[in-house]
Amino acid sequence: MSDRFQAEKRFADGAQFIDGRLVPGTSGRTQDVVDPATGETVFRYELASTNDVDDAVAAALAAYPGWSGATPGERSDALHRLATVLAAQADDFAQAESLQCGKPLKLSAGFDVPGTIDNAAFFAGAARHLQGTSAGEYSADHTSYVRREPIGVVGSIAPWNYPLQMAAWKILPAIAAGNTVVLKPAEITPLTSLMFAEAAQQAGIPDGVINIVCGAGRDAGEHLVGHPDVAMTSFTGSTAVGTRVAEIATATVTRLHLELGGKAPFVVFDDADLEAAVHGAVAGALINTGQDCTAATRAYVQRPLYEAFVAAVADLMETVRPGDPFADGTDLGPLVSHAQRDRVAGFVDRARAYARVVTGGEAPGGALAGGAYYRPTLIADAAQDSEAVQSEIFGPVLVAVPFDTDDEGIALANDTPYGLAASAWSRDVYRTGRATREIKAGCVWVNDHIPIISEMPHGGYGRSGYGKDMSMYSFEEYTQVKHVMYDNTAVARKDWHRTIFGDRT
Repeated sequence: MSDRFQAEKRFADGAQFIDGRLVPGTSGRTQDVVDPATGETVFRYELASTNDVDDAVAAALAAYPGWSGATPGERSDALHRLATVLAAQADDFAQAESLQCGKPLKLSAGFDVPGTIDNAAFFAGAARHLQGTSAGEYSADHTSYVRREPIGVVGSIAPWNYPLQMAAWKILPAIAAGNTVVLKPAEITPLTSLMFAEAAQQAGIPDGVINIVCGAGRDAGEHLVGHPDVAMTSFTGSTAVGTRVAEIATATVTRLHLELGGKAPFVVFDDADLEAAVHGAVAGALINTGQDCTAATRAYVQRPLYEAFVAAVADLMETVRPGDPFADGTDLGPLVSHAQRDRVAGFVDRARAYARVVTGGEAPGGALAGGAYYRPTLIADAAQDSEAVQSEIFGPVLVAVPFDTDDEGIALANDTPYGLAASAWSRDVYRTGRATREIKAGCVWVNDHIPIISEMPHGGYGRSGYGKDMSMYSFEEYTQVKHVMYDNTAVARKDWHRTIFGDRT
């Protein structure tokens, strides 16, 4: 067992957080949490059963009247306290996140945990700004207004690439709006979601408002999505699984929020700052070892810069240091599992038949041989319809493709079923302005790639799903709209009834 974060001790009472306490799962099946840097099991727990999901939903349903009835100020104060608790435990959260995911500690400590704390602070403020809208007297002698109300119990399913942040992105706006939550994290990365629920309890958020069930997707996850007492489902993950979630939710007419796959284009025009674009491409492609749905994956480079771009990216990738996630000099951690590493390697190996593997394309040996590592990889000259260009690889792999005209570059960027994120690189404001208008993606960066902030929405077009995380747009998605109309005359209204039924007095 690892001595960095003692998950076995921390969660000795079980790996389900239901109605304010840790309890064991009851499925009779166990799950290992493996340190992907070493292949060592760091925690073994019993998976949740469908009965555990029922218990968690019942707890959330019981907590809903009290939490939804709290004032915005009371919910805001609780979220501010949560931000304080998270900040006090930041080191533990960063250690646990790096242990279960393999991401470098400098990423967990410098990005994931501070981002989560900032999200908590943002939604603490947002809780006091959920406003209805007056529609005035649109009908004679009547005043209308719109109320925004919580929806009920939200069933959330989070992925393994950013377990802490994805849990926060789902839980925080939901509870800020007055909902209660049952979250199912990925089975292989449950640690920080459980810690988040514990931190919320320490902050004084009532029992049952946040529940965590750590179970398999095909039973616990599907049961949560189809549960009759779940009013909304929020899912982040692959498009294939998101399609299955939508099928289940349709049967119960459950409201849906889907953040799915991505294949972000990185469009470099011929007047771009080449050095900036090269550094942006490497950082954008290798963030979180490429396990990021907004990562730069398709570099479209205008032909005058193409060969120089390919050579410079390859040179820079070769300086990136894979290693122990907890070592100061590490730039790149392992993939989340050996299975994921093998999946990425399969994409690259198949690409050798139709493209150039310029650098990388292999797992490192030596001290890293036991981990799920894969070298930073650049593939060049792949055809637009090839697997490497069209499919989500989800690893440290960038594919470079040349283009000639601006029209072609934008058309290639849009030639994908996904539409989550993109970037455009140029010194010409008219070129980048056109790109931001015409590229079909939920976020288009200009001369940068990857930054996100709590105040701005994150979510996609097309097969990247629908709905937004972060921002007030996310907050409003966890509410439902009610029209309220008052008769201003303070007398019994008969005119409308006469219009419909005639005079029967």
